[in-house]
Amino acid sequence: MPYVMVHIPKPPSAASPVQRSVPTSADVARLAGVSRATVSYVLNNTSAVRISEPTRRRVHEAAKELGYVPHAAARSLRAGHSRMVLMPAPAIPMGPLYGQFITDLQWALSRLDYTVVQYGTAGLRGDEAARAWAELRPVAVLVPGAELGPDGVAVLKRAGARAVVTFGPERVEGAHALLMDHDAVGHCAGSHLYARGHRRIGVIVPEGAGLETYSRPRLEGVRQALRGTDAEVTGLPLGYTEQSAAELATRWPELGLDAVFAYNDEYAMLFMRALQDAGVRIPEDTAVLGADDLMLGRLLRPRLSTIHIDLPSGRELAELVDRVVRDPGCEPEMRRVLGASVVQRESS
Repeated sequence: MPYVMVHIPKPPSAASPVQRSVPTSADVARLAGVSRATVSYVLNNTSAVRISEPTRRRVHEAAKELGYVPHAAARSLRAGHSRMVLMPAPAIPMGPLYGQFITDLQWALSRLDYTVVQYGTAGLRGDEAARAWAELRPVAVLVPGAELGPDGVAVLKRAGARAVVTFGPERVEGAHALLMDHDAVGHCAGSHLYARGHRRIGVIVPEGAGLETYSRPRLEGVRQALRGTDAEVTGLPLGYTEQSAAELATRWPELGLDAVFAYNDEYAMLFMRALQDAGVRIPEDTAVLGADDLMLGRLLRPRLSTIHIDLPSGRELAELVDRVVRDPGCEPEMRRVLGASVVQRESS
């Protein structure tokens, strides 16, 4: 029986998606009608070469149309260093004042063509943290608080960090330092309450771990201001909860205090509400003073007296970083910052 072979055509397969190639600087140059060098000068904000504004605009428009983004690693190789500024994320709660400072700093650094990266520090401290930061090869590291020692500074510099800047209560050998004098905040508060006639002054100290770096100097500053006077100072541990505040307010009459300086405005507002709920009149029975001069304090009734704190501007710190990156061999600078002044309102 003869066999007949029949060819059954294979159905066409679904068209595979076309893989789009990653746009390059050469693509941008062709679309903009300029050289690759011009693209590099424009997108890297090179100031050494003068390029007309229309040309800059064409390059930026071409890069946007193609979706081109400069390769950070390649740019770092050409420059001999990265443009990454690393900031370890604080391991302790930071208030709105510090948050605004960080936002201003990041904006100022971006204007100078740096990329700011926040690094989570959970479980890492000291030199171990410094080695983790060094793996990213940042050109600068800005370290808040007391999280870094001289060995950690040396690790970062060996890994290519040109600028290591700490901002906290103490200087670290080998690093540029912005010294934040929290004693002055407490001294200012103690002097104000004493001048207002208060002699039995409580100072709220947060129970949260990590904040003692800032709260202890503020308590000591109050004690320094009142040393040798007839005033008494009592430290008052307080958790940042309504229950903790209510428990302290319930004991308030037996403590016999006529004024309280809280670690910051947030603790002051928390405790002031608890005092009022307990029937304590402010300021007639007890004066209340905060710190940070937050907007919310002005909306309370009575309005919250506070210590206004002057942090360094983000622009000034960004300029310091940029200057040190350009001249990494310069001697470490030390600046004392954190000015403090009383803003008297109704609560004191």
